[in-house]
Amino acid sequence: MSMITGNNAPLSQLNDTPTGLSARMIRFRHILLALILSVVFFLIFCFIALHAYIAWVLSNPSVAPLYSNPKLAKGVEYENVLFHSIDGKQTLSGWYIPATDSSRTIVLSHGYGANREETWIPMYDLAHYAHNLDFNVLMFDYGFASQTSKEVATGGKEEKRQLLGAIQLAKQRGAKQIVVWGFSMGAGTALQAGLETKDVDAMILDSTFLLEPDTLYHNIKNQIDLPRHPSLEILELLFPVLNGTSLDQIPYNEVKSYDYPFPTLFIHGTNDDKAPYPIAEKIASNQTHPDSDSWIVEGSRHELIFREYPREYLRRVSTFLGKLDPPGSTVTE
Repeated sequence: MSMITGNNAPLSQLNDTPTGLSARMIRFRHILLALILSVVFFLIFCFIALHAYIAWVLSNPSVAPLYSNPKLAKGVEYENVLFHSIDGKQTLSGWYIPATDSSRTIVLSHGYGANREETWIPMYDLAHYAHNLDFNVLMFDYGFASQTSKEVATGGKEEKRQLLGAIQLAKQRGAKQIVVWGFSMGAGTALQAGLETKDVDAMILDSTFLLEPDTLYHNIKNQIDLPRHPSLEILELLFPVLNGTSLDQIPYNEVKSYDYPFPTLFIHGTNDDKAPYPIAEKIASNQTHPDSDSWIVEGSRHELIFREYPREYLRRVSTFLGKLDPPGSTVTE
């Protein structure tokens, strides 16, 4: 009988030794760790990719084409106009509706995801109303709503320069009194522009949307339940890459604390699911101009107050506009 010992043992028997079992366990652990790390990195990639998609969608809103014009919609004559943003970077298009021998102009500032028609308000009705009050009316498209040279949406950073260009056009057309009537992000943009111009005599701000971290997260959470942190931090890193804008470039803290030198009418609904009404209340509470006012409507939703209460809406707007000093007048202390 022969005995098999030491180095003469079969390979299968060597693999069952403690050393062989230890080597297989180490390989198994390495494979398991690699799988776990792969899954973790994949989930992190998906999480960041989701935020990149959200940031891209927010920067590139889908906007419907123009379906009508002031002549077809309300029977009023108008002119097609082209003008530049105040810095000359963008060319913008719009409609100018002249009033006979009037030096008062209302500039309509539409909201995010809409164009100058903004049919759900509906904008044509308000433009017609303003024209009947003997105001020239300027309706225009922000860059993100352009049909020819579409730009990204920047939460007001570039849009305020575009609005300032529209205000400049109104002045060139002879306006001595300019009222900006803004809706949603168009209202928030108007407040940002108001920090930089002395050419505005009054503002009407409906459902004011001001891009800031709280409002941004509020809107995201309405669509998908993501954690506040690190979602906000990731989006703040992605926005400069996708639309060239950092939240730090939006002067939301200054807007929320500024006392504007002109009268402002704030209109907002308590059931606004896009722009929480306490922000509008806070801005309104800072205003000391005697003709500034606010109308917070119980139960009303984002940009739907005119549809829900048209007579009261127009009554309040008419009263507010009626308090404005005559065009070209100066107020002495």
